[in-house]
Amino acid sequence: MAEVKQSGKLFTNVKQHALTAISYLIPVVVSAGFMLAIGSLLGGVTIESIDNPYNFFDVMYTMGGLVLGMLPVVIATGISFSIADKPGIAPGFLVGMISINMNAGFIGGFIGGYIAGYFTKFLKDRLKVPMWADGLKPMLIIPFISSIVIGFVMYYILGFPIAALTEALNNFLLGLDTNQKLMFGLIVGVLSAVDYGGPINKVVFAFLLSLQSNGINEPMAVLMLASMVTPFGMTMAYFFQKIVGKNIYTKTEVETLKTAFPMGVCMITEGCYPIIFNDLWRCIVSTGIGAGVGGALSMIWNAGSPVPHGGLFAMVTMTHPLSWLAALLIGSLVDAIILFVLKRPVAYEDVKELTEEDEKDIDFSELKIS
Repeated sequence: MAEVKQSGKLFTNVKQHALTAISYLIPVVVSAGFMLAIGSLLGGVTIESIDNPYNFFDVMYTMGGLVLGMLPVVIATGISFSIADKPGIAPGFLVGMISINMNAGFIGGFIGGYIAGYFTKFLKDRLKVPMWADGLKPMLIIPFISSIVIGFVMYYILGFPIAALTEALNNFLLGLDTNQKLMFGLIVGVLSAVDYGGPINKVVFAFLLSLQSNGINEPMAVLMLASMVTPFGMTMAYFFQKIVGKNIYTKTEVETLKTAFPMGVCMITEGCYPIIFNDLWRCIVSTGIGAGVGGALSMIWNAGSPVPHGGLFAMVTMTHPLSWLAALLIGSLVDAIILFVLKRPVAYEDVKELTEEDEKDIDFSELKIS
């Protein structure tokens, strides 16, 4: 029993370090993605030399590309820092640079970040130095030793197999036929949606970032769509209850939708939590099916997003944006229909609108003491 608890705690810690690093990564990726996309849309090209003339959009395109090219560094540094604190920054940064150098990409930075972090933490806990060198331990000794060891591990042991894995994965995805795209989009859509922005979504996001860093943008468009199906579908289901006359939302849940939908437009699912947790399994079933359908259609229609966040505001950066929007609306409609069918009707008293009589102040004259 103790071993099971310990292994569960270890898994939780490993997952938490990834989530921490991804939380650092998201604003970097989103800002860079928008810069790259805006520059690309308006004719920007990479600035090869500052001796050649360049314009504003060339600068935007170049800045976005430079930042996105450093994603392995950001993720490796974030994970290593999360595990080992400040002494983990230098080895994590180096691992990310080596991953770029060896074409191990995002996966190399992700795996290498854990190795750098845990090895650095081992040195922090076990390495003994003279008292006079104690102040140098976190700033010089540990980062220096850890960087050397992890660098050699990457160059001589891990770098080449990870680079081969990355290349094989990219070639596999680029070679998918229509039926395979449908299945891949369905799986990514379901996994991206069913825990509503939780750890499964974050793991999928990290995996898709590794593809995006190699120019494969279609799977990320699926994740974006899947993150928006819930608020869109729940809002559609509200209008169904108006048309059909079956009330599935309480007054409180209807009020929740007023903020959940605008948040959903921005690709934020959390606004739907009050509704989700009131009827968890029905929401998960409808969300999973709707996101799977939408994800499959998005992949078949080759919609791609160079920006991994932003919701509808990112449409201007997408390839085949109208196809992506159609996939989103169809997936949301499927979600709405299934949710509407599965949810039990609620009592009229729970959904009726407030009347003027309800809003009046309490009349204490009606109180009587017998």
